Amino acid sequence: MFAEIIIPLALPKNYTWSVPEHFREKLKLGCRVEVNLGKYKKYAGIVKRIHNQKPATFEPKEILNILDEMPVVFEQQLKLWEWMAAYYMCTEGEVMAAALPSHFKLSSETVLIYNEAFGENFSNLDHDEYLVAEALLIKKELVISEVQLLIQSSHTYPVTNRLLQKGVCFVWETIKQTYVPKKEIFVLLHNQYEDETNLEKLLNEDKKLQRAEKQMELLLSYLHLQKVEGEVTKSSLLKKSGATDAQLKGLVEKNILLVEKRVVDRINYGSKNIQLDVELTELQLQVVDKIKKSFSEKPVCLLHGVTGSGKTLVYIQLIEELLRNGKQVLYLLPEIALTSQIIRRLQKHFGGNVGVYHSRFSQNERVEIWNKVKSGEIKIVLGARSSIFLPYQNLGLVIIDEEHDSSFKQQDPAPRYHGRDVAVYLSALFGANTLLGSATPSLETFSNAISSKFGLVELLERFGPVELPSIEIIETKKIAAKEKGKIIVSPILAEAINKALQNKKQVILFQNRRGYSPLQICSLCGWIPQCKHCDVSLTFHKLTNKLICHYCGTNYPPLQTCTACGSHKFLQKNFGTEKVEELLVEKFPNARVARMDLDTMRGKNAHEALIQQFEQQRIDILVGTQMVVKGLDFDHVDLVGILDADALLNFSDFRVNENAFQMMEQVSGRAGRKGSTGKVMIQTMQPHHSVLQFVIEHNFRNMYVSEIEKRKQFFYPPFSRLIHLRFKHKLKEVVHEAATIFSERLSLKFKKYLIGPAEPIVNRIRNQYLVELLCKLPKDTNTILLCKNEIHEQIGTLQNEKKYKSVSVIINVDPL
Repeated sequence: MFAEIIIPLALPKNYTWSVPEHFREKLKLGCRVEVNLGKYKKYAGIVKRIHNQKPATFEPKEILNILDEMPVVFEQQLKLWEWMAAYYMCTEGEVMAAALPSHFKLSSETVLIYNEAFGENFSNLDHDEYLVAEALLIKKELVISEVQLLIQSSHTYPVTNRLLQKGVCFVWETIKQTYVPKKEIFVLLHNQYEDETNLEKLLNEDKKLQRAEKQMELLLSYLHLQKVEGEVTKSSLLKKSGATDAQLKGLVEKNILLVEKRVVDRINYGSKNIQLDVELTELQLQVVDKIKKSFSEKPVCLLHGVTGSGKTLVYIQLIEELLRNGKQVLYLLPEIALTSQIIRRLQKHFGGNVGVYHSRFSQNERVEIWNKVKSGEIKIVLGARSSIFLPYQNLGLVIIDEEHDSSFKQQDPAPRYHGRDVAVYLSALFGANTLLGSATPSLETFSNAISSKFGLVELLERFGPVELPSIEIIETKKIAAKEKGKIIVSPILAEAINKALQNKKQVILFQNRRGYSPLQICSLCGWIPQCKHCDVSLTFHKLTNKLICHYCGTNYPPLQTCTACGSHKFLQKNFGTEKVEELLVEKFPNARVARMDLDTMRGKNAHEALIQQFEQQRIDILVGTQMVVKGLDFDHVDLVGILDADALLNFSDFRVNENAFQMMEQVSGRAGRKGSTGKVMIQTMQPHHSVLQFVIEHNFRNMYVSEIEKRKQFFYPPFSRLIHLRFKHKLKEVVHEAATIFSERLSLKFKKYLIGPAEPIVNRIRNQYLVELLCKLPKDTNTILLCKNEIHEQIGTLQNEKKYKSVSVIINVDPL
């Protein structure tokens, strides 16, 4: 018997191992097994297929151990991994590495074992060798991390290699389980005192206990906590009573209390009661019925609902029906920031049936959520794109909110998948339905809905008697000429902010650029400080007083002298959220101002804390990047300001107009959601730009018609399929040669579909020079498959040539 096993590495194909006789009955698909790869290294791989076909060209090694009694993943997940590897042109090992929590992806740890035959004569060893040999003599074995501490260096290979050659030790590889269940000590009342009479007698008549006042107080605290909370932990009891371990130990020794250690959840889940107390409007009820009718005809449906139309209430109504039928629901959101607000809504209705999954959780927490989804204990999963990988058993519905959002696309590392598209395929594997929701759908999705590939249901009125916000364009060109610089907050916007604050309303200001100043320019010669490792200018961050590269993260001290001409005068061009925040504090000293961007949202609970503060009106003005745009629902926001619309409109990308419309329409949707219409003010130097006219009218359809015509004319998606290739190397001439040779070879079959090779705008990142090549293919499955196979073949050919062996080729299917 043989097993095809997936290893979490970028291997060209899955390898086969033989199954020893004593494992044959225990081995199951989806279980982890311990296998040897290479001479020593051991890995935990996933069993994909069990068969009886012995490999013809090599003698397979044996599986060393079975790590799980029950599968870690199910058949549907294995099929999803296979499809993703084929579609996104990566390996199943890379998909596995992205899918599983780190604690499931075990690889072996190197252990040095002392060679007893060597003896104790260390006279021919140098200083570092002597330290390690002496420790080995005492402990008999050391792991590499211990060797690093001994020699105070992370580079252990030279030392360990010399010790191996001299026969001091030998090497062993061992797999180590890294998941640790959380344990808590619980305090219980001894069985004999469960009886009220015995307990009363103890409290009133036991002289020893009455003399031990602290123990009596501890016991009374325990009885109170037990009544209030049911179960009492040691930590909560000692905290409440102010007692010590010794006093608790005294009660245990007297057989009054018992202590026991139990495995507990790291995340607390409430009651699993379903309490649906939402009242839908007549229009929303009609929409729910239309979606169900659409699902009876097509498995995928687009809900196109304007901002503030109550799409979440529609989702909750659909989830409730699925839940009562015992099905699981996946609710996908583009950003972690959104989960905190929606989780509270869902938990209010569905209690402990709801689980959250995203990258801010610790690895131990991820394992626990994984196991609860696998067992069916969690029925509703709310999460970012990585939650598509969880081991669902009985998936009935996938909801993808804000489906247009680019955050659903994984950029690095592989697999570079799109969460929305993978979720649609996952849903199909279970025979489930997929609901895509957005006020500004992507052109590809809307095109699929218009062409009847997907169902389409529209909800074009806001919830309650609330109109869409009015939009005012502020032309900054004239003001900038007077002020001699870029305008951050124009006088008209400042007046509107003041008025909103006087009316006890809140304000959101949007600037899609973090930091203080994105550009420092020498006023004398025009020199711009750039990153040493990337071909990009540095952004000044005033709070940390550093110049930071937003591509590689390198920090530099602020410059006082121009390295080109020696001048000390620098101009700060353009502005980021940090500068906006500083200006607002100056202009509105009585207002409470907060900032929401990558720099301020680093902690695990930072998003939730800030959103709750804003909801509770403890913040008056919130300034932020695109984090403030996406689906957040605030009752008291009366004014939204877009500070620099030109930054959204001036990108060199075929999706620029679509993205700009989506961003501005979404941010304007945060205004006037309850009780008032709200107002949006957009600052721009291009007041007559076509996208701004669509935004003023809130007219998605006209924007779609305008853009789709251009896409058709220039053969861009949804009329074509894109495969983007990026070549990387430390030498500029080598990467250019490699890209040119690759392009010439690919041109033999696909010349009319190729654009490039060419340098991108930022042509060097982390000391690697970049060249790009774009394949623009027709929507023909056969042509796409032939091109993908040819790309794989040509990459192999290129990297077999010595000169280009170290050139990295990164494939991005359906790039954004």
